Parts: sequence; structure tokens; C-alpha cells
Amino acid sequence: MNKAESMRRRISVAYLKFAAVATLFFAVIAAVAVEGIEVRLVDERLEEVASWASPRYAGRLPVEMPAGISFHHGEGIPRSLRALPDGVQEVTVDGVDLHVLKGRDSLGPFVVVDHDSDYEQIELVVYSMFGVAFLGFLACSLMLGRYVGNQVVNPIVELAEAVDGRAAQLPLQERADELGLLARTIAGHTGELRQVLDRERFFTGDVSHELRTPLTVIAGAAEVLMAQTEREPALYAPAERIYRAAREATDVTSMLLRLARAPAQLEWAHMSAAALAHAEVARYQSLVTGRPLALRYVGGDDFAIDGVRELVLAAIGNLVRNACQYTEAGVVEVSLAGRAVIVEDTGPGLPPAARARLHNEPIPADARGSSGTGLGLGLVQRICAHLGATLVLGSRAGGGTRFEIHFPDGLTRP
Repeated sequence: MNKAESMRRRISVAYLKFAAVATLFFAVIAAVAVEGIEVRLVDERLEEVASWASPRYAGRLPVEMPAGISFHHGEGIPRSLRALPDGVQEVTVDGVDLHVLKGRDSLGPFVVVDHDSDYEQIELVVYSMFGVAFLGFLACSLMLGRYVGNQVVNPIVELAEAVDGRAAQLPLQERADELGLLARTIAGHTGELRQVLDRERFFTGDVSHELRTPLTVIAGAAEVLMAQTEREPALYAPAERIYRAAREATDVTSMLLRLARAPAQLEWAHMSAAALAHAEVARYQSLVTGRPLALRYVGGDDFAIDGVRELVLAAIGNLVRNACQYTEAGVVEVSLAGRAVIVEDTGPGLPPAARARLHNEPIPADARGSSGTGLGLGLVQRICAHLGATLVLGSRAGGGTRFEIHFPDGLTRP
């Protein structure tokens, strides 16, 4: 999983953002409070001193200032302070920070100077403490976010690993919170799906096993009839059709048996795509005999396929047989290109019902009951999904249908 998409990371980042916003909010409040305190402790203090000292100076009374504060009037104002505007300022003279109040009375300008106010140091200490508190708050938020993230995410990861590992009993089902509800819901749905899949697999396997015996009998009987009626075309042709249909039904049952088993339980082999395509073209030549329709293999770049031979043959064969059955005249071509087996025909194209079934869409109301429901294509889709291949529907240049079975790189090689 990408770390940027991890829930742990998102929770930690959310806590950090909250901490940053909260700290910024309180920092603004603290700065306003510190400035207010400065006005109260320094500025107002200087104004009070000025309001006391100025009348005494005008009355020629002694003006004795507290330690660290001096009062200067008229020519007694230091030259470095004479150019200051009226009001309270913070100035630095000879490397010394001063708070200076400049004003005027009836006798002229005056200044009140706070020489040794330690408020700047107090401000520095206060802001330093706020900086440390900010970093500490962020660190605590990060740890809290990681802790909460672990508490939330770890059970989810445990549940996901159990589901991915096909565990017989999912964890967390005993919990009374939302995770327990999720675990129980997943367990319930998983059990239902397992039952459905088991019923489908057992049904397919049982039916296939039950059909193989009578189909073998039918094929054997048809083969005997073919041997006995070789010189009687009127009887030989029906016997051959029975034999061919029995063999095709046997192939279908074998294919269904393999589809009912997991891919890992099947026998995989290395096969030539060209040999498979050529074999299926030769197999279904009887479907175009006596018809204005040509079935041919046009070649292409051969490649090797790692798969189950019977299933790959069934996928190609179903496409070829459908194309031959639903194409009245023209051509059916099988070719290879780009690690894909391509089957093209000059037929009328797929009916709406088959196209909807192929795309897993609802069958249109006006298309229900139409010929060609796409059952063969459904089997091809199931085979492709079983093998990890992809079935792609397209249009043939000049009219007709084009099917492509794309095999992934992991199943093919040059």
C-alpha cells in the first residue's frame, strides 16, 4: 500500500494539522495578551511617570525618579532622543534597548526613559516557552495520532489479512463496536458466497461426471454405426453427426469439470498458439462444407502459451464455431497478433442480447427472446477469467465481428 494513502498516515497528519491550527490560534491570543501586558506595564507606567514629573518640573520642584527611569526636559533631552516623534517608542542607543515616552507640556518637550526595563527579556522567555510548547504539542499530537491510528488500523489490517488468507474463522467478531459489526457482516457474506460457489462447483462436477458415461456410450455406438454404414451415405451422415455431437458434448463436460476446479489444481502446459489455432480451424471445417463460407487460418506471429490445453482450445473453438454458425456467407479468419488470438467473421454481428450478456449488462426488453443469447461467449468469458486472459469484442474492417483473446505477459513468451 502506498504510504501516502495509509490510514495511519492520514490520522497522524489530521492530528498534526489540528495541533498546528490550535497552537497557532493560542499563539495569536498569547501574542495579543503579551502586547497588552507590555502596554500596561511599560507604556502606561511611563505615562504615569510623565503626568507626575511634568507638573513638578513646571513648578520647579525636585523631580526624583525611581531607579532605572529618568526624566529630561527641553535642552536636557539627550541628542539621540530629540528627533523622536511624540509617543512611546522602543529605541536602541549604544547597544542598550530603551523604552522612551516623548511628549510636550507648557514648557516644551520632555522625555521619560526606562533604562533597565527587563520586559524584553520577559517577552523572549515567554515566546521561547510558547515555541517549546508548540513543538511539544506537535510531538504529542503525532504520538497520539500514531497511537489512535494503530488502534483503528491494526484491527482492520488483521481482518483484511484474515479475509485475504481465506481464514475459516474471521477475527474481531466478538467485538461490540463497528469493527465487530464489519467482521460479522463480512463473515456472513463470505459464508453465503462460499455456499453458492460450492453448490455451483458440486453441481457442475456432478452433472459433468454423470454426462460423461452416456456420452461415451453414444459416441461408441455412433462410431460402430459409422463403421457399418460406410457404403451407405444416407445412414453414414446421421451417424457421423451423432458421433461429432457426442464428442463435442464430451469436450464441453470436460471443460466444465476443469472450470469447476481451481486453476492451481489444473495441469498447465506450454503450447504453441499457432498450433492451437490451426487445430481448431481444421476441426470445424465440416461446418462450412457446402456453404458459401470459407474458414481459414491466416497466420501471424506465433507465441507460446502457458495454460490448460483443453480450456484454451475450448475458448478458441467456441469463437470459431459461433462465427461459422452465424455467418451465412463470406469468410471466417483466425490469426495471431501481439500475443492475442483473433477470430474475425463477415457475419451480421452480435445480436443485442448477446452483446449485453458479453458486457454484463441487462438484456434490453426488445432483445429478449432473440436468437443467439451468447451462452457460448459466456463460456469463453469464464475460461478467459479462469486463465487470466481477456476477451475483447470489436468490429471487423469492412463489416462483421472481431474477437480477440489477449493473454497476459505472465502466460506467454515469444
